[in-house]
Amino acid sequence: MYHGMMLTELHTAVRAMPSNENTLIEVERVQTGVRLEKRLVKVLKGLAEHKDMTLSELLEGILLHALEGKQPFSRQTLELIGQLRGIYGLELDASASHRLKDRKGA
Repeated sequence: MYHGMMLTELHTAVRAMPSNENTLIEVERVQTGVRLEKRLVKVLKGLAEHKDMTLSELLEGILLHALEGKQPFSRQTLELIGQLRGIYGLELDASASHRLKDRKGA
């Protein structure tokens, strides 16, 4: 249950959002103080640069897809991500997501 709504009701409410891709949706953005793993940021910045978008726009897209259980990347983009991971030495994968800790002094 989420704020008095069953999850199925919430999912239905999210699906009701108009999906006209040509209509811009006005939103209010806020500045955050999010800390991320250094190599992960390099990969994301590289991907954003390749896609000619800001890091914020890329992250919003990834998160919106994730919240609906959808894959945010095409096969071609995943191949590019693999190349960027190699360039920046990012060996972490999803299995590491709950095991990361800051280095001492960082």
